[in-house]
Amino acid sequence: MQEFFATQGSELVRLLWEHIYMSAISLGLGIIVAVPLGILLSQTPKIADFVIGVVSVLQTIPTLALLALMIPILGVGKVPAIVALFIYSLLPILRNTYLGMSKVDPTLLDAAKGMGLTRMQVIRQVQLPLAVPVIMAGIRLSTVYVIAWTTLASYIGGGGLGDMIFNGLNLFRPDLILGGTIPVTILAVVADFIMARVEDWVSPTTSSKEGDESLA
Repeated sequence: MQEFFATQGSELVRLLWEHIYMSAISLGLGIIVAVPLGILLSQTPKIADFVIGVVSVLQTIPTLALLALMIPILGVGKVPAIVALFIYSLLPILRNTYLGMSKVDPTLLDAAKGMGLTRMQVIRQVQLPLAVPVIMAGIRLSTVYVIAWTTLASYIGGGGLGDMIFNGLNLFRPDLILGGTIPVTILAVVADFIMARVEDWVSPTTSSKEGDESLA
């Protein structure tokens, strides 16, 4: 192991950084697009099934096939890889945002409207806070997916830890395979842990929880 880090350490750090920022950009774009779209669809359920159906169809395209489809459009490199990963990140976030917003107890919405809240105030102050745990579950799932799928970006020159894994496969070097696979696994676990903590932080605290804490 010491010899591996001596010879491949700098390359591992470079590829790990590439992997992180490609994953982060793809996921960030997915959140920016899917969360507002999911909120909008929850207010217009007549078109929600169609839009989610279209995104679901994109999700069924094999990852390598989608990456290959990016080449005639955007060429090779990090940009087409990020676009493909962004497309893959959409469905879990979009679906969970829509479900989280749609499944809020109607009596709470009626009560909010009875208090004189506007439609936007109901969305912002009632639906969205209550939907946060479901939305974050979708983001957590998408995070792990994107980190894993980013390894395939190497096929179109995107870089990342996939370079080390596939070089190891081509050269029959188990050390390179493990050197790329283990950091990807650790990265996915750490990212999921961080997202879980963010979910706890942004989720609203119910009165029952507060009561339990005061009794304790």
